[in-house]
Amino acid sequence: MNRNPHVAVVGATGAVGIEMIKTLEKRQFPLGQLTLLASARSVGKKLKFKGQDIAVKELTKDSFKGIDIALFSAGGSISKEFAPIAAQAGCVVVDNSSAFRMDENVPLVVPEINASDVKKHRGIIANPNCTTAITLMALYPLHTAFNVKRIFASSYQAVSGTGAKAIEELERQVNEVVAGKPVTMEVYPHQIAFNVLPHVDSFLPSGYTKEEMKMENEGRKIMHHPSFRASVTCVRVPVYRAHSIAVSAEFERPVTVEAAREVLSKAPGLDVVDDPENKKYPLPLYVAERYNCEVGRLRKDCAMDNGLAFWVAGDQLLKGAALNAVQIAEVLLK
Repeated sequence: MNRNPHVAVVGATGAVGIEMIKTLEKRQFPLGQLTLLASARSVGKKLKFKGQDIAVKELTKDSFKGIDIALFSAGGSISKEFAPIAAQAGCVVVDNSSAFRMDENVPLVVPEINASDVKKHRGIIANPNCTTAITLMALYPLHTAFNVKRIFASSYQAVSGTGAKAIEELERQVNEVVAGKPVTMEVYPHQIAFNVLPHVDSFLPSGYTKEEMKMENEGRKIMHHPSFRASVTCVRVPVYRAHSIAVSAEFERPVTVEAAREVLSKAPGLDVVDDPENKKYPLPLYVAERYNCEVGRLRKDCAMDNGLAFWVAGDQLLKGAALNAVQIAEVLLK
């Protein structure tokens, strides 16, 4: 891999694409050149990188000549079509969609957990689902110490998970409610302002949604733990940016709060914020725009043997998407 790679961001004008550009700059990623790609309707739009204006180019089959690393965040259908083309052109793709996550030839990576899986890539590496990534930042260190068997979890997912239009929708609906106007809906099937929707992604015949099953399926692959089980209810909440997850985890080995706190305090990319006496616990509002995830509300689970309950929050546009992708690119350079 080129020491100063030519990097492309595909889906550059979307909520995650913009964060990818900011993250490359903030982390001083040693790129030689940056190309911004998006659909025809965004062509010519200018985005800033290190004080320079870079014009967005149209994504085509010929976009990847000479590009070393492509960070994709343009949705599953675009990834399915263009990621293999990019890989064939000799580019390494880090894909943020769900298109390749469960493909056995594609590593699914959270660098703090399974960075060495990057080496097995055949041109494409997948970024996990945002809720899964944020949950595993706290669950995996506990798993290494106590061996997780299963979890029960509920997610509190920000509208940014649906994209820039959903962020606008929440803002618009809040204003409509405050002004006493009728609420208009475009993105979600129900009003999201002052409401919660127990519906993220599409429903499966089992009654779970696809999003809910990602925690088990992707968790097994990332943690190299094929018998891991997860029963999850994913909920969209009127929060702009960061996801939170309430988790009850059952382990093979006995776990105490003290031992868990010790393990979590040493985990990379994670801060322990757990001082309920002083009303300190992870909050999506305060974890927004931060690289690290936060974990708190640690307590012995009173309904399970060897159980621990905890609450974890993280910026879904960063650790849940853009930051994780850039970290994977950093592993590629090592």
